[in-house]
Amino acid sequence: MKKLSLLFILLAIGAGTALAQPKVIAHRGYWETPGSAQNSLTAFIKADSIGVFGSEIDVWLTADDRLIVNHDRVFKGTDIDMERSTQREICNIVLPNGENIPTLDAYLRLVASKPNTRLILEMKSLSDLNREGLAAEKIVKSLRKYGLVERTDIIAFSLNACLAFKKLLPDSKIYYLDGDLAPKKIKKLGLAGIDYSVKVLRKHPEWVEQAHKLGLEVNVWTVDEEEDMRYFIDLGVDYITTNFPEQLQQLLGQK
Repeated sequence: MKKLSLLFILLAIGAGTALAQPKVIAHRGYWETPGSAQNSLTAFIKADSIGVFGSEIDVWLTADDRLIVNHDRVFKGTDIDMERSTQREICNIVLPNGENIPTLDAYLRLVASKPNTRLILEMKSLSDLNREGLAAEKIVKSLRKYGLVERTDIIAFSLNACLAFKKLLPDSKIYYLDGDLAPKKIKKLGLAGIDYSVKVLRKHPEWVEQAHKLGLEVNVWTVDEEEDMRYFIDLGVDYITTNFPEQLQQLLGQK
């Protein structure tokens, strides 16, 4: 009987350890693979195909107040600024895999068709606070259109944007990216957690434990080196964002 009880205890500990593993987020989708490109529709399809927890995208408000999906403010090799150009100008740009830069509407339509992968949506910082508020409103409207509010986490470097989303979506998970606020401050702001870079959390590893004690979650980005992957797995973060999700899955024993 004692041996049986001990077995149950060991199984429970093992289950707890498995549950404590960080979840894998594909950075800008899974683009470090043939036929894909950063923030492309294919990048989300490929992320979904390998069973990641979530796939991250970057969203801009254009000069004509439309929403598009791309990371850099100015697309490499062009003078097209995401905030100061029109949707038509931006979406005429061809990505390395042959796709055009997608609208957020097209991206969300795809996400809605693949219910197993969570969307991690970063709203890019804009030129003024009013435009950030407008962008937040338009993003929320689009998420509601496709029934994706409950499947989407919001991240932003702009604290103003985070608070705008918090007002619009009080029950959603919203994370701050900039790395300059300790967990105690994030808790006071009512956000879900910290989403900080490798550099920041290497400098402040104590913030992981502090965040957890406050009931906050921790994501770290962008973790591409195996040494860093192992470090943050051992540190106990909740999520790891990487350009190499399959490598991370292998380390976690998910492959």
